[in-house]
Amino acid sequence: MGAPAEAARKNPLREIVQPFVDVVRAPRALWGVNLGYVLEGMVYFGVVGYLAMYFNQYVGLSDRGAGVMVGTLTWGITLSMFFFGGIADRRGVRFALLAAFVLLLAGRVVLAAGPTAGLPPGGLFSASHLVAMAGILLVVLGYGMYQPAAYAAVRQFTTPATAGMGFAMLYALMNLGGWLPSFFAPIRRAVGIAGAIWVYAAITAVALVATLLILSKRTVGEAIARARAESGKAEPEKPKEAKPKEPFSILRWLRNHPMADPKFSFFIFALMPVQTLFAHNWLTLPMYVERAYRGTWTGDHFEVAVNFNPLLVFVLVPIVAALTQKRKVYNMMIVGTAVMGAPTFLLAIGPSPWTLFGYLILMTVGEAMWQPRFLQYAAEIAPEGRTGAYMGVAQFPWFLTKVVTSLYSGWFLENFCPAEGATRTESMWLIYGCIAMGSTVLLVLARDWLGRDFKTRAD
Repeated sequence: MGAPAEAARKNPLREIVQPFVDVVRAPRALWGVNLGYVLEGMVYFGVVGYLAMYFNQYVGLSDRGAGVMVGTLTWGITLSMFFFGGIADRRGVRFALLAAFVLLLAGRVVLAAGPTAGLPPGGLFSASHLVAMAGILLVVLGYGMYQPAAYAAVRQFTTPATAGMGFAMLYALMNLGGWLPSFFAPIRRAVGIAGAIWVYAAITAVALVATLLILSKRTVGEAIARARAESGKAEPEKPKEAKPKEPFSILRWLRNHPMADPKFSFFIFALMPVQTLFAHNWLTLPMYVERAYRGTWTGDHFEVAVNFNPLLVFVLVPIVAALTQKRKVYNMMIVGTAVMGAPTFLLAIGPSPWTLFGYLILMTVGEAMWQPRFLQYAAEIAPEGRTGAYMGVAQFPWFLTKVVTSLYSGWFLENFCPAEGATRTESMWLIYGCIAMGSTVLLVLARDWLGRDFKTRAD
């Protein structure tokens, strides 16, 4: 047995600790991306948490109308990534990140300014509604550039030794940010929802300034050069002469689009069944816990269960990434989707605090196993210079999942977990579990066709 393998056997703790050491030693530019990502995670999830109440209170929409507006933001962001993810490839990650923060800041300022200006809650298509929709549009456009650019930056700033942990840390930090709004209740009570959005806009401004200062052109250039040198890659050759720009052709655009790659397309759409569980985190879980556990501590404090997942993700993703960084990416996708989907059958046993928190913990372990690897795969499979485009397109099935899941989740709640009357939640979660496991089945069936084209290791 070789010396490196023997050393690893003698120092098993090093296999876990070393990836964290590699990330800490990562270039300054990577930390510039990470800082902005955790701040943006806090702001995004914080504003989304208030948005339905915002449309109730300041625009005068019903609960159903407010829900549609929240859905417009969430699926609009995913659709925006499909079209604007490639900006980071064409203009560079620094430009894309800064432009995204400018749009995000403008959108949140517009959202907060409508109520502050005293626009009356006139309902659908009123002045307050149009102003709010303008703010949402700006946020949608900004976020369409932001996430693909962030993952493109991680790919450019890391080496094979740090890439797996770099992608995992970015995903974990987003979830840390998503948990931080739990502490915003005193601010909301003091200044109202509009005031809280002003605070979130100020945090967005901090993220913009921090990104501008940390990610200087020199810092970005040095980080990319260092990563290429440590990876043993030669500098990309510059074209000797500029080729005349060809006129736009829809057929050429379709041929060169990431979706034209059948294996890439199959892979991202195969994950839709298990991704329905993410959508159920806000479409089904709050009402399920409040109704099925009514009269118990769990039902009275349903926010604890609903907000438990982001904190667990933040804790578990780096640990799972460190423990599994040398595993084959495709194998991790199969096992991770299975571990995430299978605990849904615990809820099919019936309402119990043990089955609920067992589901939340095991589902999060599975999420930590496959979700960062999916984003890493989408970034790494992309041809040189097209990472942002592939990252944006990889989100398209998530857009469809949000839309499709929202179409049937309400029907299931009305028939299996109604606000009044007897509940039959076991059947509901049994069906949801079967749907989620579809991803694992598809990945297993496509293993010989798809698996051999994956990067063999993530380290």
